[in-house]
Amino acid sequence: MLRRRKTSASEPKKDLSAHGGALSMPQNTRSFFTFSQLVLSAGHLKPPPVLKHSKITYFEVEILDVQSKKQICIVDKIPPSSTLLDVKHKFHKACPQWYPSRVGLQLERNGPYLKDSVNIQSLAASSIITLYFTDLGQQVGWTTFFLTEYTGPLLIYLLFYIRLSTIYDRVETTKNFRHPVVHLACFCHCLHYIRHLLETLFVHKFSGGHTPLKNMIKGCVFYWGFTSWIAYYINHPRYTPPSFGYRQVSLAALAFLMCEAGNHFINVALAHQNHSGNKACFPSPTYNPFTWLFLLVSCPNYTYEVGSWISFTVMTQTLPVGIFAFLMVIQMSLWAQKKHKLYLKKFYPEVRRKAAMIPIVF
Repeated sequence: MLRRRKTSASEPKKDLSAHGGALSMPQNTRSFFTFSQLVLSAGHLKPPPVLKHSKITYFEVEILDVQSKKQICIVDKIPPSSTLLDVKHKFHKACPQWYPSRVGLQLERNGPYLKDSVNIQSLAASSIITLYFTDLGQQVGWTTFFLTEYTGPLLIYLLFYIRLSTIYDRVETTKNFRHPVVHLACFCHCLHYIRHLLETLFVHKFSGGHTPLKNMIKGCVFYWGFTSWIAYYINHPRYTPPSFGYRQVSLAALAFLMCEAGNHFINVALAHQNHSGNKACFPSPTYNPFTWLFLLVSCPNYTYEVGSWISFTVMTQTLPVGIFAFLMVIQMSLWAQKKHKLYLKKFYPEVRRKAAMIPIVF
């Protein structure tokens, strides 16, 4: 009886102690237990994916007139990867009267014109870029420029060669005999300009640049005018052959053909270097002996061009050709010196001991 009472009395105590223990559990323990159950039921702890929004910075290009400094327009929303040519196209949409080819943009009023390939981000000091606009006038492509400039002399010389009755007296034309140097001069002159035309189409690669129309007009007046003067004298019925006869003509013609071949091989070598993209070193001579002139001068194409006209002068022995050759020497030497300075900046070790066009002289 006593044992049963103790047992029955102790059982309620255990229940009370159990309830009491549950009731006396701290509040933070209950919160931690609830949080743990929630985490276990939710599965693995993985943070939600974060959506990354790429922030692209756009530039605004403010275009001002170079003379009055007045604002012409603002070209906005220019991506950082855009070039100056993209800006010109957007500027053309805002101002249709100015085509991209005739738009000249400068970073400073007296600064140089920026190239179309310049990245717009390289010009930015802030999100707003200020450029100065100059109207370059009507432009033509370089291919059109050279084709027009070289086609004229080819056709003009042939018109004088056939001795039109409107140019020469018909009676003198039928009486006087043509010296063989007249035919040889026509062949060499046509060969020179045909080579220029073929190289313009198939050798030289232009980067899509343009030049003012007035420059093409000046070039055409110079080449076409001198060609008319030269062709008139050489194809005239009273033309007298060179003083030393066939020996002078033969040697000069041989020198002319060698200079023409050398000029062609030099242009091919320069074009091959530009196509390959290897601009780390100056063009070096190859097994072709015509390219060995690279060892002495930095612009052998101008050297061969001048040599052609000097040889043509000796072959025909006429004053107009001599004056034209003299002017070509001056022009080619100026171009060669300008290129030589650029070569010195890029390829100083290879070019520093070379002349520009003629060894020792220039």
